[in-house]
Amino acid sequence: MALTSQASACFRSVRIAAAKLAAVDGDVCLASAKDLDELAETLTGAFQADPLWGWAFPEPRALATWWRLLVGSALRHGSVWMIEGCAAAAVWIPPGEAEMTKDEQALVEPMLGELAGPRAPEVLELLARFETAHPAAPPHYYLSLLGTHPDHRGKGLGMTLLAHNLAKIDAEGVPAYLESSNPANDARYERHGFRRIGGFTRPDEQLTVSTMWRDPQSR
Repeated sequence: MALTSQASACFRSVRIAAAKLAAVDGDVCLASAKDLDELAETLTGAFQADPLWGWAFPEPRALATWWRLLVGSALRHGSVWMIEGCAAAAVWIPPGEAEMTKDEQALVEPMLGELAGPRAPEVLELLARFETAHPAAPPHYYLSLLGTHPDHRGKGLGMTLLAHNLAKIDAEGVPAYLESSNPANDARYERHGFRRIGGFTRPDEQLTVSTMWRDPQSR
């Protein structure tokens, strides 16, 4: 069947879009315990200058230790994703699941004493504010962390990974929740369907963290 030039161009666009999507899907994969070192490195670099987590853990080694605990625990859920060999990573907690086990939670206070020293009470207060702001219902996926390695910034990998994950979450018909630790990112999340539902301040009251919700969307 012969095609008009307009129809032909349309089909070419569809093929190109499909090829791009296939390439993205091919580069996105679930992380496992063997990826923990790379995940910690990527997320430490991503959040080192973050106005919230950089404040909580100014020393990169302390931040890396903290991420190893959180990410190492989250891996048990099978919902930690990477793109392009851990150039960017997304840590999700599935509906109804805890971010850490009870044994891991017991490690938090003594660990913060070692990592934050005299500032440990402030960091503990920050974690308490996260917990207080987190909605208990309805069941939802929780985006605990999303970050891109500094060497790969500016390529859109973080948002590409987020879109990939949200497509799967939408297929389940489940909402999603996150905290935006950097106000500069709020608009990016809004473009992916999140809306601000509240917030809380850093313990020194110098930064407001937005809490954001996304209802499932039809595709």
